[in-house]
Amino acid sequence: MNSESSVQPPQRKLQHTSQIAVRWGDMDFYGHVNNTVYFRFFEQARVEWIESEGFIVSPQSDSGAVIINASCTFLLPVSYPATVIIKVFAGEPGRSSVMTWYELYVEGDERLYAEGAAKVVWTDPRTGKSAPIPETLRAKVS
Repeated sequence: MNSESSVQPPQRKLQHTSQIAVRWGDMDFYGHVNNTVYFRFFEQARVEWIESEGFIVSPQSDSGAVIINASCTFLLPVSYPATVIIKVFAGEPGRSSVMTWYELYVEGDERLYAEGAAKVVWTDPRTGKSAPIPETLRAKVS
């Protein structure tokens, strides 16, 4: 048995789907969406997911989510005009963190245009330290 066949993919569960319009200014010199904008798409979908679970995403919140790393694999270029569909997935939560994954599609097209990941850590903004993931959110991602 080789090592590739023994590696199990992480368990992940669809949490949220967002639709975001591509703006003309999202494109770069080459006529496709700039690579940095994909991270903004993932961020917006993540914020919408967290807010849909009843949490306020604001500097004045008692606690909230930050990311400690992010990645993206660009598979196909996206160009204006388009609406992107972002699917947000989450894995099994730890005490204060949860892995999230993202799939980016263009509305009307079944092909996967990009995929990404980010580790989300729940924090206390007053101390800047990690905090336990709220039980209501933990129940949704478990």
